[in-house]
Amino acid sequence: MIIIHGIIYIGVDNIDINKFFEKLVSNLDLGNLIEKPSRVSGGLTHKMYKVVTDKSKYIVKLLNPNIMKRPTALGNFEKTDGFEELLKENDIDAIYSIKFNDKKMQLQDGQYFYIYNWYDGKSLKDNEIKSINCEKIGKQLAEIHNITLKEDTWTEDTKNIDWKYYIDLAKEKESPIYDMLFDKIDLLNESMKKGNEVVNQLPSYIAVCHNDLDSKNVLWINDDFKIIDLECLGYSNPYLELFTLALCWSGYESCNINFDLFKTFMDSYFENSKLSRDINWEVLYCANNGRLEWLEYNIKRALMLETDFEEEQQLGINEVKETIAHVVYYESIKEELLKMCK
Repeated sequence: MIIIHGIIYIGVDNIDINKFFEKLVSNLDLGNLIEKPSRVSGGLTHKMYKVVTDKSKYIVKLLNPNIMKRPTALGNFEKTDGFEELLKENDIDAIYSIKFNDKKMQLQDGQYFYIYNWYDGKSLKDNEIKSINCEKIGKQLAEIHNITLKEDTWTEDTKNIDWKYYIDLAKEKESPIYDMLFDKIDLLNESMKKGNEVVNQLPSYIAVCHNDLDSKNVLWINDDFKIIDLECLGYSNPYLELFTLALCWSGYESCNINFDLFKTFMDSYFENSKLSRDINWEVLYCANNGRLEWLEYNIKRALMLETDFEEEQQLGINEVKETIAHVVYYESIKEELLKMCK
């Protein structure tokens, strides 16, 4: 049991899912269930369920209770909901949460959630991504940035992660992540150091960014697509997001970059963007170390510091392994990557 903002949360692992969704569709007038709600794979932070009623099909996102107990969580989601409306007003191809009683985020029995209309598309794995996909997402990313793009200094916080603390704790807990971290501590510290050195040298632009627009968060039906998972929307440096996503859409996630796809993504973006391509790309390369924060978050999950569920602990262990592999691979492709940016 977890208490969030004074509300007792018992967790979806401990409730009758059928009864929970029966109550949900009744309260929100979504019809009657005609299928048992089914878990949808893909979410790394929250839990997703497909809900089918006699009125329509929906996707319900049950928000992670360990995220929601953070003091800033509700305020952050409220800001994101406002940015989501901004994208909708500008005809960005996305799946938007449904409002009930003029609110996007809903609450039932201590569980926060969002509801979306079902879209029968599928996300692409790295080996399924083609040039047309990179062209379209590169263009759409530029259109998202263009909505609020302005010259301004984006202040990025320096990262001060105590890797040794986590390594010592992993050893104490006899965690399988111990060897993974111990072997790469020098690389992790060097990546963090270089990122901190250039963090305030980024080109002086800010814009509303998706902040998680990798291939798992775009659903495709043939060549048509819808962006999903808008919960990370917020202001950031558009160059940094561009660089990160050009990597993600060209094979970085599987540590096998297709540099032609990388170039296609970059070309499509700049053909539709108000930004210049003539910048110091090595600064972008070094500043692009957000994976270190993702690594720390998953270390905490793996060590049961930010979760009470074994399923989430195992997910954390898996993500630690993958993220460290990405850090190592990223270092190995630096020179070739910088050539393709110009």
